Amino acid sequence: MRAEKPERPREIGGGTAEVPGFERQAPAVCNANPSDGTPGLLEEVLCRENLMAACARVVSNGGAPGIDGMSVEALMPYCREHWVAIREKLFQGTYRPQPVRRVTIPKPGGGRRHLGIPTVLDRMIQQALHQVLQPIFDPTFADESYGFRRGRSALDAVEQARSHIRAGHRWVVDLDIDSFFDRVNHDVLMARVARRVKDKRVLRLIRRYLQVGVLEGGLVSPRREGTPQGGPLSPLLSNILLDELDRELQRRGHRFVRYADDCNVYVRSKAAGERVMASLERFLGKRLRLRVNRSKSAVDRPWKRKFLGYTVTAEHKARLRVSPESTKRLKAKLQPLLRRGRGASLARTCEELAPILRGWTAYYRKVETKESFEVLDEWIRRKLRVIYWRQWKRPKTRRRELMRRGIDPERARLSAGNGRGPWWNAGARHMNQAIPTRSLRRLGLMSLLDEHRRLQCLS
Repeated sequence: MRAEKPERPREIGGGTAEVPGFERQAPAVCNANPSDGTPGLLEEVLCRENLMAACARVVSNGGAPGIDGMSVEALMPYCREHWVAIREKLFQGTYRPQPVRRVTIPKPGGGRRHLGIPTVLDRMIQQALHQVLQPIFDPTFADESYGFRRGRSALDAVEQARSHIRAGHRWVVDLDIDSFFDRVNHDVLMARVARRVKDKRVLRLIRRYLQVGVLEGGLVSPRREGTPQGGPLSPLLSNILLDELDRELQRRGHRFVRYADDCNVYVRSKAAGERVMASLERFLGKRLRLRVNRSKSAVDRPWKRKFLGYTVTAEHKARLRVSPESTKRLKAKLQPLLRRGRGASLARTCEELAPILRGWTAYYRKVETKESFEVLDEWIRRKLRVIYWRQWKRPKTRRRELMRRGIDPERARLSAGNGRGPWWNAGARHMNQAIPTRSLRRLGLMSLLDEHRRLQCLS
């Protein structure tokens, strides 16, 4: 999560300028310059301006409640009543974060990812910590690090990777750290945080957020390693730990790109890649106590691997492409919507498709080939014709609808009773002629290819 500039109190809902705990007990404004991590950092974290900005960020982000069931809308009223006592506990070092609520979601590439959802109060405190710690650590991070940093994005990382390939580094060491967020060693991480943060109260609070228990199935399990995904502080902590990997790669003179725990190192030969893989496996195990997932890591050609949903062509001047896995994921995401559309109007289905397709195309606007967009456009149009064919149901209705759309009677009769399935008929000539692309466009269907061209013209 990116830190934002503190917002004016009047912008954070009605009446927030008079929050009792934030106003009376905390300094009126934060320090003018970013802190250097010296003692007194907790005062900067808990100053009124920083807390108001953190509260606004948590409320705007929304999200599910933690174990206490408190919604983001209830955060400000709760702080009005209880913040003075909470702030006192934070200064005395007696504040204890509540356990996180475990949520399991599917990973894009298979498997399951465990998220830890903190309470909204703990999210606000973590966000306040993040806003003060980010300016301390971010300027020290390597240029090759792109994840969770202001002014940097996944698309910047993808372009940097392409430049390494075009420079002749046509082998990639695709490094996958095994269950990174679940295996972070607390002592190793805190030692690196303490290099720049000298306020022991802040260090103690961060460690408590690392060690907070996990509620699952009605039981709270203690956490001895890992940093729970779902809290505002976790992305920054992951960058702090993996910055040591970045520095090691820089020291060796490697060309690499890292986005969060996805790291690709680009070399000129397979033999060099194998050496790099073996040495990084030893480095991560010895220095950071992390393991490389050998089943997901590989030394291979970049066009046979994916990075942040992209891949490249095999030609000398590598061009960006959509990875096949990303295309499959989009189809899987659209399937329930298209299946639900059988009982709804096609215009409504196209309306629901539009924001998903627009967002997907915006992420892949750096793609330099049009094949994926054409294939997906064709697939979506065929799925919509499937809906038509299913809605018509009986051969008599199909014959009538085909004739109404310009198919001659004899051909309409044969097509309506051919006994083939909906998918076959949706791709057949009679359905393409009866329901051409222009009629689907009139219903509001967005073309991925046209949207991609439009975004490229704007960039």
